[in-house]
Amino acid sequence: MKHLGFVTRISDSTNVTWQLRSRMDVLRPTLIRIGERVYRKNAIQEQSYQQEEEEDFSAVSPGDCSDEPCDAFVVEETEKGFQCRVEVPSPLYKYIIGKKGETKKRLETETRTSISIPKPGVEGEIVITGQHRGGVISARTRIDVLLDSFRKKQPFTHFLSIALNQPNIQERFLQFKEEVLEKCSQDPGVSSSLFQTPAKLHLTLGTLVLLNEQEIQKACHLLQRCKEDFVDQIAGGKPLTVEVAGVEYMNDDPAMIDVLYAKVHMKDGSDRLQVIADQLVERFVASGLMLKEWDRVKLHATVMNTLFRKDPSAEERNNPMPGKSSCRERESFSGRNILKLFENFYFGEVQLDSVRLSQRFSSDASGYYATSGQLTFS
Repeated sequence: MKHLGFVTRISDSTNVTWQLRSRMDVLRPTLIRIGERVYRKNAIQEQSYQQEEEEDFSAVSPGDCSDEPCDAFVVEETEKGFQCRVEVPSPLYKYIIGKKGETKKRLETETRTSISIPKPGVEGEIVITGQHRGGVISARTRIDVLLDSFRKKQPFTHFLSIALNQPNIQERFLQFKEEVLEKCSQDPGVSSSLFQTPAKLHLTLGTLVLLNEQEIQKACHLLQRCKEDFVDQIAGGKPLTVEVAGVEYMNDDPAMIDVLYAKVHMKDGSDRLQVIADQLVERFVASGLMLKEWDRVKLHATVMNTLFRKDPSAEERNNPMPGKSSCRERESFSGRNILKLFENFYFGEVQLDSVRLSQRFSSDASGYYATSGQLTFS
């Protein structure tokens, strides 16, 4: 068993365990996945930094990890020792620097390295240099885990979507809205502010945190690789014909609903859309651009959402937990009558022709979300 900085590494290069300080943490540790590597998080005392949590590290001699394999990143030998470069979006620099530079100083001291960080707002590489290869590897690993931890706390910026805003669907959705308000407006919590904007009707496949142009381009290129690798074969080079029919809710209690959605299924009865969605998410998770939240994408088109009460442009993560609210101040609504009267409401048939990398809190000329990139089915 080898020691790597503040983690303990076992012989399997794809499994890294963190040495924990309490028996309960050993039984139920927090797991952190970075690419193909899996870490268990140390039990640490955290400090506050600009309303964010700052990770702490256990001191260790850089020599302890000198024999650590470096297949995950490149360590170059220089005249003065070794160096490693890390591509980091500029919004994350502050988490490596820490309050008054404390995190950076601690990393440098404990790994006996020097860490060069670009100026705030300037995109570039963080360069780690040191006389010992093990120290450089330890510093790089710590930075990877630190950044992964804080990236997970960032609000998502983009999402993979399939538009359902074709004219016939919008028309039927507006009819659904009108009839619900006519027949159920007296039900607790029901109001016009709950309804989705017709031009923004869509399926969400997964959410992403893309913090600079390089990460956006990486996501766009991955979409095109997915099209070539499996989407064209599954779709057969043609749009997918689906039917949008029936409504269902996310919560456990129909009297306390936060999200009501329309169900979507392939007209030919196949699972091709589900397979494409699942494989896309799997590929994006493997690339590190998306977090794995569920084993299977829940294909649904949100029609009513309590988040819309305060923010009509709100976009929720895919597959919200049943019974759990993503906003403490959400005011649920009773959907008993809506479900009884509109359980089988038919929104229409539509041909799906693309998956888009959509930008959160945005609109294009059609009223849909601005598109950073897309793959087409035909």
